[in-house]
This record gives sequence, C-alpha cells and structure tokens, in this order.
Amino acid sequence: MSPTSGRFSVEVLGKRHQRDDFDCGSEPLNRYLRTQARQEMERDVAIVYVAVSSDRPTRVAGYYSLSSTAVRLSEWPEPARKRLPRYPLVPATLIGRLAVDQRCRGLRLGERLLIDALRRSLAASQAIASVAVIVEAKDQTGVAFYLRYGFISFPDQPLRLFLPMKTIAQLDKP
Repeated sequence: MSPTSGRFSVEVLGKRHQRDDFDCGSEPLNRYLRTQARQEMERDVAIVYVAVSSDRPTRVAGYYSLSSTAVRLSEWPEPARKRLPRYPLVPATLIGRLAVDQRCRGLRLGERLLIDALRRSLAASQAIASVAVIVEAKDQTGVAFYLRYGFISFPDQPLRLFLPMKTIAQLDKP
C-alpha cells in the first residue's frame, strides 16, 4: 500500500479482503482481524468495517468493529447518570476494536475510521436506541486518541471511555 495514498473507502469485511499481512503493531488486534473478525460477524456478535485503498481494494488498511452493549447505570459518571433513565442497564454502542496498519500511519486513517464509526452509530441509534458510543482503549496512547475527540473516561475504569450520542449528533451537523 502506498504510504501517500489517501483515497480510502470503508466497507463491511468480506471474504475477498486480505487480512493475513495486516500489521498494526499490536498482536491481539492483528490476531482479531485475522482469526476472529469473520467468526464474530457470522455469529452476529459484531460487524467489522474495513478501510481499503483505491489502489489496493482488497488489502485491509484499517478496521473497526461495532456491536451493541449495555452499561450499568451505576458505572456512568454522575453528570451523565443524572440525564439517564433509572434502568439497571443503559443501551450503548461499542467500538470493540479500531486499528490501522503501520504502513498507513500518518494518513489520519484512525481518525477517519473513528468518524465513520460514530456516524454509523448515530444512524443506527435512530432505529435502535443507544445513548452513547463506548470504547475500551488498550493503553494510555489509545486513551489520548479518544480524549482528543471529546470522549469521557468512566470514573473507575480509566481505559473505558464514552461519547454521548447527543454530542455525536451535534458534531455531525454542518
């Protein structure tokens, strides 16, 4: 993949996508794409979206997964909790994983994938309620990435962050 290529499209992971040479620098994230992603899709656990370059349309340049989740009301930070219904579990959308191949670093592909995931999550929340997008960063570098986009850490789980759907809706307005 050309490091200067900036024309990417995002599509649902399919059998045609080459995953074996994907390397984001994290073996668990590489292994997920190579061995688990399609299985999770077949089991209706997650949908995996991949970024592909116009010059290499079958090679995965980056990916993320989306699924539904629920968060205990008691886990939300107090300001957010005050605005939520008093149900034991609150519906949310989970970005389970997000990774970019090392060959595509510096192209802001991670940002593009995150924005795509947020837009899809917002659209889905119009049909199936979700109050926020949740992420679970793998480390402090991941936390810093999500904080730049307005995500808020859960008080007792510093690697777990959320962005309210109402905030996403405001970001998506022209």
